[in-house]
Amino acid sequence: MDSAANSKLKVGLIGLGLMGQPIGMNLLKAGYLLTVWNRTTSRANELVAMGATLAMSPKEVAAASDVLLTIVSDPPALESVLWGADGKDSGALAGLKPGSTYIDSSTVSPALARKIAAACAERKVHFLDAPVTGGDWGAKKGELIFMVGGDAETLKAVEPILGVLGKRWFHLGPNGAGQTIKLAMNLILALQVDALAEALALVTGAGLKGESLVEVMQSSMARSGVLDVKAPNLLKGEYKPSFPLRLMHKDLSLALDLGNQIGVALPATAAARETYNYVKGNAKEDLDYSAVMKFWRR
Repeated sequence: MDSAANSKLKVGLIGLGLMGQPIGMNLLKAGYLLTVWNRTTSRANELVAMGATLAMSPKEVAAASDVLLTIVSDPPALESVLWGADGKDSGALAGLKPGSTYIDSSTVSPALARKIAAACAERKVHFLDAPVTGGDWGAKKGELIFMVGGDAETLKAVEPILGVLGKRWFHLGPNGAGQTIKLAMNLILALQVDALAEALALVTGAGLKGESLVEVMQSSMARSGVLDVKAPNLLKGEYKPSFPLRLMHKDLSLALDLGNQIGVALPATAAARETYNYVKGNAKEDLDYSAVMKFWRR
């Protein structure tokens, strides 16, 4: 879809954090007419300077949008945005127009995704749960990967927007499927980084260089994309947040809740959450989830 066509489509964006900011920039660069809202208003300044319109409330963003996207930190934040702090239809859901489309790219529970889907259906609004992976660097490059739950026709209609923001998207099933796969994905990422931190603690505790372990891993079956990205953080002890540890801790908790609901034991996830919980509880600043290494460097 060209910029002229894009300029006629009104897109709303709620949530301008590490991921939301670059998502907004890519939408503007592609020619979409963008309205934004964020709890901390100053985060919208750069997007407004690029041409976005700043709304005064989530409801106002929704009312101005043909397609609404949200990407916020956790389930309580999303519920507040959608239903309003007072729970009396003062949030974005009350502003969505019949026939419009709502895409949520936050990471929340599958149950909340299904609750949102039901609320959207009542309003004749199309809904996709479409959490993402790829980190803030993927958001900046427009190379995110979307895990999508919902109607296939709805997904087809918004593919031009997803193509601006990501390099691939997967239709995984009905509403809630995207969130289920995302929680499983983050469970794996968290365990991999936790395992690397533990292995590095063993190697360095034995008097060897951590770089030696990483070098061997890169030539073996133990190699993985996430370790390619996160190993330098652990070796240097530098944890500038690309994916904040507090959010990974939240996602591990959501995965454990889902496991309890469906009767699937997740013992490795439970153990990892305790390690992340220790670091989160002692952190004095926002850190990347690779800072789980701090558990062994206390």
